[in-house]
Amino acid sequence: MSNWYLIHTKIRQERVALENLERQGFECFLPLIRAEKLRRGALQIVQEALFPRYLFIRLGTGLESQSWAPIRSTLGVSRLVTFGQIPAKIDDELVAAMQSQREGSDIVLRHFEPGEQVMVTEGPFVGVEAIYQMTDGEGRVMLLLNILSKQVKMTVSPASVRKVR
Repeated sequence: MSNWYLIHTKIRQERVALENLERQGFECFLPLIRAEKLRRGALQIVQEALFPRYLFIRLGTGLESQSWAPIRSTLGVSRLVTFGQIPAKIDDELVAAMQSQREGSDIVLRHFEPGEQVMVTEGPFVGVEAIYQMTDGEGRVMLLLNILSKQVKMTVSPASVRKVR
């Protein structure tokens, strides 16, 4: 029986850690998402880690006797995520669900400019036009809606907003 665990990587080293761990024979998974990024004045769709600085690794049972040195010393790896001294187990169902979503995923994190007119496409305010303010630290977009002649700030998922053309 094997379980999934969580690896904390060095900054922007998820792919390096993934490559090196797989080269050592470990089964790993790095969930990726497509995102619009402004590069050299043009919008490009790039793939980036869904959970920056983290990747999943499947390890067999008998972890108590296993040395973590090969994993910890792998290029790109910072540490194994633990609760105290116990490695953090991740549900197989959660990883399986993410793996099934990765192929053909049409999720795109969109790039918006402050002041840009957008439309809410999901939730209670579907069809309402708003003004994009900013993206917060959790990747959600902050909008300014005009409701009942009053401007109201609202935070939503970037997937539930599209540009008004």
